[in-house]
Amino acid sequence: MKRRTRIRTISGRARVYLQKDQALELAGGGARGFGRALGRQPDTAPKTVPSRIDWVPDLGARIGSRDWWRGLATCTALCAATIMLAPGFKPLVGAVPSPLAGAEWEETRARGIAPLGQGATTGRRMAANDLVAPLANAPERPTLELSATLGQGDAFDRALIRAGVGRNDAEAAAALVAQSVDPKAIPAGTRIALTLGRRPDRTVARPLEKLDFRARFDLALSLTRGAGGLTVNRKPIAIDSTPLRIQGLVGSSLYRSARAAGVPGKAVESFIKAISTRLSIGRDVTAADSFDVIVERERAATGETRIGDLLFAGINQERRKVQLVRFAPDAANVDADASLNGESSRGGWFDANGQTERRAVSGMPVTGRITSNYGMRFHPLLGFTRMHKGLDIAAPYGSPIHAMTDGIVAFAGRTGGYGNFVKLVHGGGMASGYGHMSRIGVSSGTRVRQGQVIGYVGSTGMSTGPHLHWEVWKNGAAINPRSVSFASVAQLSGEKLRAFRAKVAQLLAVRVGG
Repeated sequence: MKRRTRIRTISGRARVYLQKDQALELAGGGARGFGRALGRQPDTAPKTVPSRIDWVPDLGARIGSRDWWRGLATCTALCAATIMLAPGFKPLVGAVPSPLAGAEWEETRARGIAPLGQGATTGRRMAANDLVAPLANAPERPTLELSATLGQGDAFDRALIRAGVGRNDAEAAAALVAQSVDPKAIPAGTRIALTLGRRPDRTVARPLEKLDFRARFDLALSLTRGAGGLTVNRKPIAIDSTPLRIQGLVGSSLYRSARAAGVPGKAVESFIKAISTRLSIGRDVTAADSFDVIVERERAATGETRIGDLLFAGINQERRKVQLVRFAPDAANVDADASLNGESSRGGWFDANGQTERRAVSGMPVTGRITSNYGMRFHPLLGFTRMHKGLDIAAPYGSPIHAMTDGIVAFAGRTGGYGNFVKLVHGGGMASGYGHMSRIGVSSGTRVRQGQVIGYVGSTGMSTGPHLHWEVWKNGAAINPRSVSFASVAQLSGEKLRAFRAKVAQLLAVRVGG
């Protein structure tokens, strides 16, 4: 009795595992009885219990049985109820447009994409008939918009001719431009906008109707053709010449910090070059110091900006302040590096007190190695010990020899064992001599600048090989050249000093970033 009750309970709860006509023993037996078919047991359950009737049986199994017909009836009833209770739908009435006629129909048919059988004319071409007059030549445009670019060393009229302007018009335009600005002063790369008009036939060039270009940073020129020919129209451009001032900390690298602050690369190079005449960038300038840079700047009313030369170089340290100002050139205040590079028109560097100091370009007048120092030595040719009054610097034959500082050539020629020899007088009781030259590059009585080439290395006179014998005298007595710091000092005075101080005050009044 217990066993039948257990099977009936499993049959009621796990219908998916037990068939009604064949039961499996699932939970009670061991390995021997698992999956074994049990004998058919008499069903002692009640005949029909409404709460246990399955109203939604699987219609795919036991087709035709009483449970299957009951499920089909349930499904049919549910579908009928759904259809009866569903809301109704009214069809949407589509508006039919009125048919096209007349010009509208013709326009639509010409633009529409449809088969030819439905009246479309898209893609249809007609052959030329007798009413078509063939053209001998395609018509030209009434005007042409062109541009020309002025090249390096290029002539203004040649640039116009290359662009298609007739020779006569190009020469006339160049003559008109020359009245306002020197054509050679127009910077290379300038773009010229051209407008060419209608010509009577193809055998002549188109006439120049209009020309526009930027002649200078502060001037634009326009040429237009009127009843009397080409006329020029000047268009001045307002320019703001306020310098640009930038300040910042030196940090780990003076060059990188200045570039990061917005100083142009060329201005940074000039700044370091100027400051290095007063301070050692690697030893004296620290990360806590600040730099002060003022450069030329021009801002046009049209929006362009042009950066010029460095005007002011300053280093602010805790104990002192270095301020250098570039001043107008003069016979006494042009830096040697600028004169060597052909840039003497930019002027020299002066401190805030109007004083400038120029040092030698290098430690020796020629690039080489010292083979004999100043002092007593055994002479290689005479064979005995005697005083050597200078330095012997071995260098390749023909190497240039530079003046260590400004001076006047007191002697230039051949003399005794020195061979080809040049003597310079520098003032203040200082003089220097350069011997054994292969060729002399200056003449007596001329003035030389610091770093100027005065001759070339050779082996003339009493010499065992190409080298330079360099001597220095102080009040007529020979001294060791290596003990002398070659520097020249110039001091402004009078009207120039007042003008210089006014310029310094004007530069220091410039606002940072203004």
